[in-house]
Amino acid sequence: MTRSAQLIAREQFEAALQAIRQASKEILSLLGNPVAEAKDPQWFLQQMDNARQHLGSWGLVAKRLHINDAELSQFTLQLRHLQQLVPQYESGAEVSATALIAALRFVATLELVRLRQPLLHYSTDLALSQPPQPRAASVQLRGLELMLKDLIREAWPDEVTLVNHLKMLFGANKVRRWLKFAKPGDILSGMQFSELAQLLVDKKEFAKHYAAHFPESGALSFLIEPRKSLLTFLDDVRLIRNHALGQQPLSSVQMTLLENYYAAITSPVQQRYVQGKTQVHPGGFSACDDDELSAFFTDAEQKHQTMSGDIFEIRDAIDSPRHKPPRTREQREQLVVGVLWGAVGLVAIAIAVGGLHLVNQTRKPVAASPPAAYAAPVEPVEARESTPRQQLNRLGIAWDENHFRSAIDRDDDRIARLFLQAGMEWKVSWTEQALERKQHNVLDLLLGYRLQMNEPKPCRRMIASLGHALSQGQSFSSIRKSYLKAFCTTPAVVKRQASDHAQAQARAAATGDKNDEKWAGIQKAIYNEIK
Repeated sequence: MTRSAQLIAREQFEAALQAIRQASKEILSLLGNPVAEAKDPQWFLQQMDNARQHLGSWGLVAKRLHINDAELSQFTLQLRHLQQLVPQYESGAEVSATALIAALRFVATLELVRLRQPLLHYSTDLALSQPPQPRAASVQLRGLELMLKDLIREAWPDEVTLVNHLKMLFGANKVRRWLKFAKPGDILSGMQFSELAQLLVDKKEFAKHYAAHFPESGALSFLIEPRKSLLTFLDDVRLIRNHALGQQPLSSVQMTLLENYYAAITSPVQQRYVQGKTQVHPGGFSACDDDELSAFFTDAEQKHQTMSGDIFEIRDAIDSPRHKPPRTREQREQLVVGVLWGAVGLVAIAIAVGGLHLVNQTRKPVAASPPAAYAAPVEPVEARESTPRQQLNRLGIAWDENHFRSAIDRDDDRIARLFLQAGMEWKVSWTEQALERKQHNVLDLLLGYRLQMNEPKPCRRMIASLGHALSQGQSFSSIRKSYLKAFCTTPAVVKRQASDHAQAQARAAATGDKNDEKWAGIQKAIYNEIK
């Protein structure tokens, strides 16, 4: 790392540490473990464990932070990784590429926690002398996708051979879908970013075609092996890319993290290009004008919307359709029930046949024309295979809460409807982002399935989130009012809100403070809506 690069890395790292220290104070205070001064990552990890012991479990920690168990696991794993790389840090010390990425990844996770928990107000904006620019981030997102395509093309220069190879790896159904969206003679243009990356980092594919491009050096030593590091980096890029294609501005930490990922992924390939060992030239992707950049993102955004987003994380290996996945617990139970009912049916048929035989023996045969054979109505194949869950399966969407919540977040009422029709239950807390953005399609849909809402006591959190939103200047929209009336008109909730309203009014009258008066008005508006 050159001197100028080291100075930039040091500034970014120290800015990330400053954001972590500020966040740690607020998080520990929320968890009931307030501290006067924040220290290094190792100290933060110890304090988090103390908070866990105080609350009783990590599950309660996740509940306080408004994140799920998987997200809390990522939070603690990233913090532990950071403290292993940098147990203590003194200003001006050397900063490695791996330590910098670990710090930036953790700040990005802290940003997610702050967005989920309205009671947290710390800033994750990085105080940098040269802040990252949105256009540079767009160029980097474009450059990474083009580099992946060029690496795959270099390994498979013949289109027909590539298509056949993809059929063997992913199955004919996926290939047909890609060809539907692809430009003529370019199947890679029909694939999503995660699918291109998956083809690159698959264990067998990487070892056979791409390992030489990514030696274990620099930031690619972030995890045990370069392939694992590359997988992790590309999956984070997928999330940043989804954010950008969703017309949401990237934060400073997202752009800084992307900048470091871009350098880590493209530098070894660029070095091989200089040495004449590859025709893939990452440096050439940076030289694009505004028209090229705009055309690229217009096409990417259209494909992103058509394919309902790039929602599947990049895995360690490709799930080959040739290997049938093991049955889930639900499928096993259905199979057992089906076998038992089949056995009952066979016994019933045997009894009926035996009874008819006895009756026929006691009667004289009567000459009659043989009755026409009864043909049982055959249910069309399309009807048998069109249940909501089967439709989700054909779309490649797994039956789990994370994909359901993802559909809610991006206002995809088509996918959300299939989950609801198949019986998936939901929680009001999942709608906070949708309520803030006024995503009426999915919000109205969920109200139509209110009986499947299974959050035990949603109102305290809903009212707290609503109060915070109104205090930040957001409107008391009709959809927010509909949700309050749907779930928060029980006598206990109304009584509690009446008490909160009275207390807020008394406090405003006693202090005469404008903020207290504003808060009293908010509490009154909520109370008037549910009483």
